[in-house]
Amino acid sequence: MEIDRQAIMQTFLVESQEHLREMEESLIALEDRPDDEEILKTIFRLAHTIKGSASCFSFETITEFAHALEDLLVQMREREVPVTPHLITLLLRAADVLTQMIPKAIEGREAITPSQSALLDQLRRQASLGATRVEKPTSASAPSVETFQSSNANGAVRTATLRVDIEKLDRMLNLTGEMAVARERIRQILERADRGVCTEALAAHREEDRLYIELQELVMKVRMVPVGPTFRQFIRTVRDLAAAHGKQARLTIEGADVEVDTSVIELLKDPLTHMIRNALDHGIETPDVRRSLGKNPCGQLTLKAHHEGGSIVIQLSDDGGGFNRRRILERAAVLGMAIEAESMSDAQVYHLVFESGFSTAERVTDLSGRGVGMDVVRRHIEALRGMVEINSREGAGATIRIRLPLTLAIIAGFSVGVAGETFVIPLDSVLECLELPAEERRHSEDCGIINLRGEALPYVRLRRLFELFGPEASREKVVVVEHGRDRIGIAVDELHGENQTVIKPLSKLFKNLHGISGSAILGDGRVALVLDVPALLKKVLAQAAALNNSAELMSPSEEQK
Repeated sequence: MEIDRQAIMQTFLVESQEHLREMEESLIALEDRPDDEEILKTIFRLAHTIKGSASCFSFETITEFAHALEDLLVQMREREVPVTPHLITLLLRAADVLTQMIPKAIEGREAITPSQSALLDQLRRQASLGATRVEKPTSASAPSVETFQSSNANGAVRTATLRVDIEKLDRMLNLTGEMAVARERIRQILERADRGVCTEALAAHREEDRLYIELQELVMKVRMVPVGPTFRQFIRTVRDLAAAHGKQARLTIEGADVEVDTSVIELLKDPLTHMIRNALDHGIETPDVRRSLGKNPCGQLTLKAHHEGGSIVIQLSDDGGGFNRRRILERAAVLGMAIEAESMSDAQVYHLVFESGFSTAERVTDLSGRGVGMDVVRRHIEALRGMVEINSREGAGATIRIRLPLTLAIIAGFSVGVAGETFVIPLDSVLECLELPAEERRHSEDCGIINLRGEALPYVRLRRLFELFGPEASREKVVVVEHGRDRIGIAVDELHGENQTVIKPLSKLFKNLHGISGSAILGDGRVALVLDVPALLKKVLAQAAALNNSAELMSPSEEQK
């Protein structure tokens, strides 16, 4: 019975979190549409459901708190208490407190804190005031970043019909990967055997291949979750952060039903948080400034998702002041960055904000100013094998666009061989393959530059980069890869071709291994390393720039000779 009770209470926890998140979203919607009866009914229904469930478990404090919330909602529904921003803030605080109380009650710690008791008294007092007046919350109840974070700390992804432990899904995916290795080994054995004897076995194996692919696709679909629940968590973030800094802003969500792998959605939360904070601090103006510019006093942020090829594209747009090219260049000069302001495109200038320590803020606030936010965005997105770019119109707003793979578990890979070892390059980074020119093969340097249809292409030899000492090939090949607007060549010995690759994370022992993002098991049981294209590209471009600088320094002395 104890096991059953724990399982039921866990269900109560997850469902209550979903109800409270929906209540939070509905309260913010009510602030914009205070006369909407349906929103009020929804909020009341959610509070009543939480109260009923808590009562079943004899959680008296939660029941009492939810009952006080109900009483106030009844007054609002009967129009005895008008809907005001101060009242919405009070109700949001009540939702935060319930979010904190429920997990503690399940753990056997139901005692109410002094601050929670004070809020309970305020709810009761507000309900008893009726239409006489709406009590303004105390300064302690002002919206804050901490309030939002506590209210979402235990958030769970909402699903339509069934909740499944993520670890079980991960295990299912690992099993399909191991099956892929076993299938490839069987195929190789059958093809090497007497074809007359194994014809029937090969046919059966191909049928099993078809079933396996169908199973793998199904497992991947099970792991896919809509982005909507994660996106909606930021509705409260935008409201509270804007209010805490004397601004007004609302978040609109588009493409909430777009699906992505659950591992991707979890890793997206931090980058999106930093992007939103940056937009509110640097982009959205104060209401007075917006009025003077002919804008709506309330700023608008839009978080949008859509599929594009084999990727998911997520973009955050705002109607604020946009990125200031001049200020970015001035700050870059102060930080000692090597820039050529006249020849740099807007996209190149805006990309400077992703550098570590970069900030155009004139003072440090709790929102920004320390130069870590956008740097975190870039590092997180590159860790997800994605790319990020900025479009901006000064005075009219900006859009930050992120492109990510739909899943981090399985990728289309391009296998190459170097010194008897196999490496995998993500196929979406590969542009073309060519043979390394003969004049370059005579050099043994780690990297160099070749002419690709009139354009200089920096390249790196994987053999030298990873210090591999196996047999050398008579002819080297170059795989041209790109990330964002940059491209490099990777010189290898052999081209093995395309394949579906199940990525395995590397042990913490290899966390500082530069240029490698994971591993994969080959059909013969050997391990192949998956290349980290963004990291390689950054390293090679830095080396190419150093070579160019050396050449420029050499040229004056040659003229003197």
